[in-house]
Amino acid sequence: MSDYDLIIQNGTVATAADVFQADIGIKDGKIVQIGQSLSGAARAIDASGKYVLPGGIDSHVHISQPSGEGIEMADDFESGTLSAVFGGNTTIMPFCLQEKGKSLREVLAAYHALAEGQCYTDVSFHLIISDPSDAVLGQELPALVADGYPSLKVFMTYENLRLDDAQILKTLDVARRTGATVMVHCENEDAIRFLIEKHELAGDVAPRAHASTRPVAVEREATHRALTLAEIVDVPIVIVHVSNGEAMEEIARARTRGVKVVGETCPQYLTLTAKDLDGMDWEGAKLVCSPPPRDEEAQKECWRGIETGAFELFSSDHCPFRYDDQHGKLNPKGRTNFRHIPNGIPGVETRLPILFSQGFMTGRIDLPRFVALTSTNHAKTYGLYPQKGTIAVGADADIAIWDPAIERTIRHADLHDGADYSPYEGINITGWPITTIVAGKPVVENGVLVGTKGDGQYRKAAARQINKHSNLTRVTS
Repeated sequence: MSDYDLIIQNGTVATAADVFQADIGIKDGKIVQIGQSLSGAARAIDASGKYVLPGGIDSHVHISQPSGEGIEMADDFESGTLSAVFGGNTTIMPFCLQEKGKSLREVLAAYHALAEGQCYTDVSFHLIISDPSDAVLGQELPALVADGYPSLKVFMTYENLRLDDAQILKTLDVARRTGATVMVHCENEDAIRFLIEKHELAGDVAPRAHASTRPVAVEREATHRALTLAEIVDVPIVIVHVSNGEAMEEIARARTRGVKVVGETCPQYLTLTAKDLDGMDWEGAKLVCSPPPRDEEAQKECWRGIETGAFELFSSDHCPFRYDDQHGKLNPKGRTNFRHIPNGIPGVETRLPILFSQGFMTGRIDLPRFVALTSTNHAKTYGLYPQKGTIAVGADADIAIWDPAIERTIRHADLHDGADYSPYEGINITGWPITTIVAGKPVVENGVLVGTKGDGQYRKAAARQINKHSNLTRVTS
């Protein structure tokens, strides 16, 4: 009998804390040995000249989510996880959306049924709370946190999803008592509706109006309010998809007051601007997402947050719709008014290559910081560490092997999601994940799919509190 099922040899291994040369021995889906000149495996992968990194964890992904009458998401769990694994991810964390009037357990049962046997990566679910009734907050949510569903998201925007301040406070209080982690989408819905009415009266309803009706001020104000509510309850929160420096500074000021907060940003805020929504023939609809991309100065500020540690998480906010589709961006109403264009863009496959190329390969961040932003901090924030998010003895053998010499231009034709476009079309990339290993099994090898759907499994998470970043890898400026 072989000592190992698989050895990864001769690679440069990186964690969130270190970079070193080593072989990795894998047995029964776990890392069992890290050392030099390992032998005795059923098979070996030569990683000479390559980087051997923890598999990416994308903790902000929307798949098969109800999106309004007549609207359908472009990805199910099969296509979404296939796209993820080709992008070097080994775990994704989709959201289970509670529609009003439904119980959380009803929602979870439906999502588990959609994911069962369909996944190429491991998955772990977040909850979205849209109807925080006494039964939900008093009974269902505490029980589900104890059962391995310890993270949830609340919205301050979207009329059918948003919670008012009193509801947010009650939800945060349950999180404080149970050890749940709360993610907050920060935009002021009343201000947005006021601006939408003004735009419609002026006849300004093209996709570009999506950006001007959701300006920085509505995100900044809501970010400040969310942080204030968390401060009142004394509970950690995660501020998701931060798009600009002003919201980032609200996070920094809250930290000086002792608020425990994790900040997240996304590729669209490093690569796109509001000008990109002003496309001919309604093509700006492709880039409608919330918060919207800003301007070049906001891009610089988000890069500063990546470089200095203001942001601990880099996620895709993958929320795919087809563009030229009556059930997608160009649905009958969406063709005539930006208000009816589904919010969201695809990006789970391109998240890691964009940051690797524009962050690590350019010298903006080092390799441990890349690993922290894309894997380790996600695992620590959402209760998957140390099972996931690192290369260590005893951890799941979730590994991505990167070739830094590959030069590639992003083309949707080469990607694997269910959308019909990429918002990052034409971006030149240096460095790409060529082999992705999930629980010790190669699923993509040398750029070719060798695994099957069902290789990925559902993974429960553990409740934990974010304790002033002691469980995260950060840098300070």
